[in-house]
Parts: sequence; C-alpha cells; structure tokens
Amino acid sequence: MKKPLLYILVAFTAYLLYIAISLALMPPVANLADRKFTTTIQVKDWQGSYHPFVVGPGNRYWTPSGRIPAEMKWAVILAEDSNFYKHDGFDVKAIKNAIKYDLEKKSLKRGASTITQQTAKNLFLSREKTITRKVKEIYLAYRMEQELTKGRIIEFYLNVVELGPMVYGIGHGAQYYFGKPVAALTPRECAFLAAMLPGPRLAYNPYRNLGKVLKRSDMILRLLRQKGVLGEAEYQAALAESPNVGRLQQKVDDLISTPPLFTSPSSARKEPADNGAHGSEVKKEELPAPAAGTPQSGDTAPVTPHESPNEKK
Repeated sequence: MKKPLLYILVAFTAYLLYIAISLALMPPVANLADRKFTTTIQVKDWQGSYHPFVVGPGNRYWTPSGRIPAEMKWAVILAEDSNFYKHDGFDVKAIKNAIKYDLEKKSLKRGASTITQQTAKNLFLSREKTITRKVKEIYLAYRMEQELTKGRIIEFYLNVVELGPMVYGIGHGAQYYFGKPVAALTPRECAFLAAMLPGPRLAYNPYRNLGKVLKRSDMILRLLRQKGVLGEAEYQAALAESPNVGRLQQKVDDLISTPPLFTSPSSARKEPADNGAHGSEVKKEELPAPAAGTPQSGDTAPVTPHESPNEKK
C-alpha cells in the first residue's frame, strides 16, 4: 500500500511543479493597459480551421470602450457575470458549484468562468477543457484584475467574442447583423447580441433559433429594466422592437455549408486608437453602477438612473 501512495504523491508533486513553471512562463498582462496595444490571436471558423485575428486598433472593427453603449456593456455583465464588479477575476462560489456539478456529472461541462477569465482565455489560452488550462485561466484573470481597469477588461471581452461565422467582436457583429456601428445600436439590439453569446453557432444562432434568441434577449431587457439601466418607456419600446436580421438568412446558410473566404480585418482601414478623453482611466470605475449614474457613451459619462442597482465593485 505504501508504494502506490508514494507514486501518487510523487505524481502530484510533479504536477504541482509543472503548474508552477507554467504559471511563471505566462505572458505579461500589463501591456494590455496600453490603448495602442495590438496583438494577433488565432480564432476558429465554423469548419474548424484557425485564422489570425487582430486584437486592438489595427482591426477595422475594433470599438474603443467610449463608443460602446452602456446598454451593451450592462447587457453582457448582467447576462454573463453579474458579480463582475465584485470579484477579483474569479468567482469562488461559482467555481465551487461548477466543481460539484462536474463531479456529479463526471464531466468538465460547467466552467463558471467570469468575464475576466473568458477574456484571459480568448487572448492567451487554448480552448481545451483541462484542469491545467483552468488554473492558468484563473491565474491570468487575477493578474489582469490587478493591472487593468474593469472597463478595459470589458473592452477586450466585447471586441473578441464570437457572434457568427468568422464574426468576432461586437464591432463586426453590429455591422454584420444590423448594418450599423456599435454606437448606434438600440437597447434591443444590444440585448440581442448579448443573448447570442452562449452559443452563436447552434443554440443561439438567430437564423436557426430566432425565437430562442429573442426570448433570452427579453430576459436581458428585463434585467436592464430591473437594474435601472432602462426606464419604463425605453423598456417597453425595446420589447416592441423586432431586430431585422432576416436579410442574412441565405448568407448564413451558405457559410454553414461552404467554408468562408476569410479576410483579416487588419487588411482594411484602421480604427484610430481611443487616446482622447477616454485615454485616462480610474481603476475599476469605467462603467459605474446605475446607482451612481449609468454612462451612455464613455466609461465615465453619467446620466440619471431610473433605479439603483448595486453592481459596482
């Protein structure tokens, strides 16, 4: 009995050493705070092939935080990570619940990833579902929370999320689905894009499950109303609005059956870096909770809230 226990102990110690070395070799995150920062990551198309994708002002669809509507930011936060302003990169309670669920199901299906963790994964890690990758993800998320503002993290997250066939980032998503820039999105359109995030390829593909996407966007709109981001009149107007995405039905069907011809967004005109009024930030205060005034354009532009949620960290 002693030898098996010794082997297990040696193996566990070796694994901990491997983890320690892997974390020490993780890339720096401090340079992400630079508004001119640009890097290239690999993203996957719907046929499983990888393509280079530019992250930063070098991407023509890159949308600085100041041009993203508050409704878009809050729609994502309330739907994906309601404790975003309270945690330091990872949600301990959510992780415990995920571990319990995965042990019961004998799988690694529930990740309990925060917005910061998802951003870390998208920028630095692979998509493999392993304990090692999860540890790296949590470590990078914690470091990002120490080096970046909450608004900068949301900016990165929204600019790299998948929203369709080779459609990455809300800048591309807004043009692809609605033919307009992000700044012109209505509350319904913001909720619609946020509703797609859990599964834009199948479960929440608007061309296959439009009713499901609309139902989830209704839920997100209710959250926006409850938290005071939307007034009653704005909420009712948003509910009555039907996003016009039907014009792309054939286009999406074709892309599902035929590999797309990919052109890197960096080959088109470049979006200027956001070095103006939004270049100087106060740590973790870019998107204040509605109780302190919900911003409508920039990270710190206040408006009078309709209710008083307490979301800010």
